[in-house]
Amino acid sequence: MSRHPKTEALIFDMDGTMIDSMPWHAKAWIEFARRHGIEMDVADMLRRTTGRTGAECMNELFQRDIQASEAWVLIAEKEDIYRELFTPVFAEVAGFKAFARLAAAQGLKVGVGTAGDKHNIAFAFARLDMQPAPHAVVGGDEGLPGKPEPAIFLEAARRMGTPAAACIVFEDAPFGIEAARRAGMRAVAVCTSHSPEELAGPHVMASVRDYNELMNTNFLGKLHAATA
Repeated sequence: MSRHPKTEALIFDMDGTMIDSMPWHAKAWIEFARRHGIEMDVADMLRRTTGRTGAECMNELFQRDIQASEAWVLIAEKEDIYRELFTPVFAEVAGFKAFARLAAAQGLKVGVGTAGDKHNIAFAFARLDMQPAPHAVVGGDEGLPGKPEPAIFLEAARRMGTPAAACIVFEDAPFGIEAARRAGMRAVAVCTSHSPEELAGPHVMASVRDYNELMNTNFLGKLHAATA
């Protein structure tokens, strides 16, 4: 008998996991910092903030507690830069839509748990045109703490009516992998911007570059067989 309950839902992070956006977030942070006269090591900034909410990111960048009203103005500026940069070259992580469609066809619920705000979510979904649409979407502007806290993933599971242990999280960042562990969920590491070693953990079932790898190895079929 499997020591895991039957998998009922897949929860996807968005940036770097559903869409290949992280290089453009990096470029946007560089330009945003330039406009505000801040010297910034972008690799360090991404390490400290990827998976955290916009308000948490601004506190990190400016190294002070920023009032919510000011934070959202700053967030809007940075994300406008990001969307302007990414729009001409928008791309999914290879195979994502086909994999999500296959998962839904096999009876799995599909959820999204992202630190991105409603504007970035709308931007991504308009271009992905997922069919069927996700069962639940939780964003980083809903008042929940960002990753590595598990709240975003737990809320996605709650909205889908699925126990945490019956969910598998797909993540590209260390904070997200840790959030999945804290939520009591297994995870798949999507190595678009981090190495498998950086995304390792006892709850990580697989490490892949994209979803074509998962489909080529019949990940969903094996998942069904393991929990049948």
